[in-house]
Amino acid sequence: MPNWHEILSEISKEGSTYDIIRRKYIKALHEKTGRNVIIYYSGWLQKPTIQGTDLNDADKNGFMTVIHRLNRSKGLDLILHTPGGETAATESIVDYIRSMFGTNIRAIIPQLALSAGTMIACACKEIIMGKQSSLGPVDPQFRGIPAHGVVEEFLRAHQEISADQTKVFVWQPIIAKYQPTFIGECEKAINWSNEIVKDWLLTGMLKRRKNAEQIAGKIIEELSDHALTKSHARHLSINRCRSIGLNVTSLEKDPELQDAVLSAHHACIHTLNGTNAFKIIENHEGIAFIQTAQTVLIKS
Repeated sequence: MPNWHEILSEISKEGSTYDIIRRKYIKALHEKTGRNVIIYYSGWLQKPTIQGTDLNDADKNGFMTVIHRLNRSKGLDLILHTPGGETAATESIVDYIRSMFGTNIRAIIPQLALSAGTMIACACKEIIMGKQSSLGPVDPQFRGIPAHGVVEEFLRAHQEISADQTKVFVWQPIIAKYQPTFIGECEKAINWSNEIVKDWLLTGMLKRRKNAEQIAGKIIEELSDHALTKSHARHLSINRCRSIGLNVTSLEKDPELQDAVLSAHHACIHTLNGTNAFKIIENHEGIAFIQTAQTVLIKS
């Protein structure tokens, strides 16, 4: 497997043709698996100030572009690298991908798939992770604030004030920052997120598992309860993901697959580092939907 520096050297030899090198390794991954391959890569780590690095409705156009004309009977390996994003967009994209491939979808996580990225992974029949890979909590963010955190804070205020009326003076300015309907909206966001992930689990990776309802309930609790995960940004390792009941396969189990996945991953990260691209959605045939700081490039 070429390492990080060897791939960078290869890119340098080709000039600035990041696309050529990236597509070479994505195609090599397809040749290894015999399955359709689509990458969904965000440059939020490389370009933190640019808007649009999150998962959003614009990404639907990208998935439509790269799925068109693929042989859907071959299933899909979806390589995810994302900080997450909007619940509504996530639900819509998962529904679309499943309408194309059913549940014959594997999520491959070379490094990070957080929040909505974890939700997408839960919609797949299998998740492939390495020792370096992480999923994250799926507790929804409402207007940039953890919905679970808001509800917890409100319940704590209610409990403390009920026990000691003098605490109202402490909690009043804190609770006053929320609009009257804000707590209810946060509760709805939590329920919505939990319901769709549970449905995806039961109709996907847990479909034939004994005690599926119980396992799905544990997964939802572990991934969505802010009191358990402590932080929306928490990284959950392969062992942690397995322990809560997710169907996770080790990337190291197949060294050839590991080499192919990590080579494609390195090439994608080099693209995000070395170009204006901040979002790449691309298939193994080289069909791409790339968002840059200036415009959207579609290669067909």
